[in-house]
Amino acid sequence: MPEFRARPYSQFNYTVDVGKGTEGAQAGFQEVSGLGVEINVAEYRAGNSKENHAMKITGTYKIPDVTLKRGSIGSTDLSDWLNEVRSGSREALREVVISLLAEDHTAVVQTWRLKEARPIKYTGPALNAKGTDVAVEELVLACESMEFE
Repeated sequence: MPEFRARPYSQFNYTVDVGKGTEGAQAGFQEVSGLGVEINVAEYRAGNSKENHAMKITGTYKIPDVTLKRGSIGSTDLSDWLNEVRSGSREALREVVISLLAEDHTAVVQTWRLKEARPIKYTGPALNAKGTDVAVEELVLACESMEFE
């Protein structure tokens, strides 16, 4: 459970477990984006209501897609997972755990658990013969629910 403090945590100390332990993916991720929840609200007003406005009724929620980026290192772990999902394997769905760490890396201060996660898009690195940037590959995940710890 996150502990309150007046000074916010840094965004650059984190681990990503793609369902095989933190060592399961053979490289750390450069960036994680898209963590969130969207709650749908329905508006309803009964015809005999004395109020001249609609009530807001909480409906279903959805988790936006989460994007992971890492430097391309020649590892096939993410593409293997993508191929498992593409072939229709139900066992390919995983729990992905993203953990924010304290500055000294000794404690996990916030965790997001993506349940029934699966890759839905892979983008290989942009290649440029004149470029000096690192080749970065991107994996987009869809999940059915998310838990916060």
